[in-house]
Amino acid sequence: MPRKIIIDTDPGQDDAVAILLALASPEEFDVLGVVAVAGNVGLHHNANNARKVVELSGRREVPVYAGCARPIRRALVTAEYVHGETGLDGPDLPDPTIPLQAQHGVDYIIDTLMEAEPRTITLCTLGPLTNIAMAIIKQPAIVERIAEIVMMGGAYFEVGNITPAAEFNVYVDPEAADIVLRSGAPITMLPLDVTHQIQSTPDRLAKILGIGNASSKAVHDMLTFSETFDLKKYGWTGAPLHDPTVIAYLLRPDLFEGRQCNVTIETASELTVGMTVTDYWHVTDKPKNVNYLRNGNADGFYALLTERLARLP
Repeated sequence: MPRKIIIDTDPGQDDAVAILLALASPEEFDVLGVVAVAGNVGLHHNANNARKVVELSGRREVPVYAGCARPIRRALVTAEYVHGETGLDGPDLPDPTIPLQAQHGVDYIIDTLMEAEPRTITLCTLGPLTNIAMAIIKQPAIVERIAEIVMMGGAYFEVGNITPAAEFNVYVDPEAADIVLRSGAPITMLPLDVTHQIQSTPDRLAKILGIGNASSKAVHDMLTFSETFDLKKYGWTGAPLHDPTVIAYLLRPDLFEGRQCNVTIETASELTVGMTVTDYWHVTDKPKNVNYLRNGNADGFYALLTERLARLP
């Protein structure tokens, strides 16, 4: 039986690759829906981009919803300087023809979890956690019905990428991240500590382009565009590829390693707001609320991604 998943996302080039990886894996995933959230850019563009990517995959039956247009209590911080004005600059994708669903994304998440058998739906979160936190606030009963939340976000050993202390997804809505991490739901976190190891080097990008289908060309164009910022910042041979690690972990958990530990979110400090304070060395007796992944196998990841992209139109 394929694992039932909902993808919550702010596409974003790396989000788009994650969505494609999931939709290219129908034996493993029943993608119930894709829900957009404000993050990399505003909600309008993110919802539009999600529809473009679903259409690119050929999986037009997968519904797309729009969720929250701003964080719970802060002004929205976006990253056009990385992702371009549309959030998905690079490839020339046509305007989507599949509809945006009328229901609010938060209500869709709640209704879907409440109607399904408990612990049968995994939430794959690729952006700020606003939608998930708002769903928990509105209907706390969903927490014990979630199979797992697998999230890209946070950092400990690699510290921050939007401030010296904070990773972008958590920084955009730290209150939402705090609510989710305190909820009691099973959580696996793919932090910068992992994603900085998963670098899209020229050789890996060339292999993706060499697949020769529309999806692989779009992925190549996306990553060639978005990696410019990170290559300049880090000076590495390849840029980190963040969000697809969520889907890769669910497909191949053997590619990753980490441990259960306590993770809390800083919401008060001007200096370190959005920091994921990770008790990786178990120096406190706080409850171990997160499966915190620290290492990933980049060669195995890119072999998997290339193999799956080859299945798409």
